[in-house]
Amino acid sequence: MLLPARTLRVSVAAVTAAAAVTVGLAACGSDDSAATSPSGTAAASSTPAHGDHAAGTPTAETLQGVLVELADPKVATAEKTKLIVDGDKRAANIDRMNAGLQNYPLTFAVADITTQGNTANAQVTITSPHGAPPPIPMSWENVDGSWKLSDASGCLMLGFAQAPCVPA
Repeated sequence: MLLPARTLRVSVAAVTAAAAVTVGLAACGSDDSAATSPSGTAAASSTPAHGDHAAGTPTAETLQGVLVELADPKVATAEKTKLIVDGDKRAANIDRMNAGLQNYPLTFAVADITTQGNTANAQVTITSPHGAPPPIPMSWENVDGSWKLSDASGCLMLGFAQAPCVPA
């Protein structure tokens, strides 16, 4: 199932506004800084903010890898639930997303990574057959040494694939 261009644009615009507020509030008070390299990827400070003990700053490739695997319709739902914080509760949504992403390739570019404790925030550009909207803020959490997409950002991705999360 392919998303019509208008549906994708409207969905992205609405979710971008909501995510910007969410990520903006989460980053409030952080004194971490990131320097962007000429390639457009970010090099974030590996020094944890405010005495937090981060498990290391993720690379753009690490965060992008989570998104690529999540959007790959060939990856089983059971594997994808491990990519999202508390992903088991999103299994039905992931099943719908897998069906919707058949023959609908997506690519991702991750930039401007900042970290605070075990949370990483970044700007993500998602390119589909219909083009690319402006970058969208997303967040990941380090859980037992693995960077997982936050539940809110996971729901954002599922919503793009017309498999939205419903309020609990």
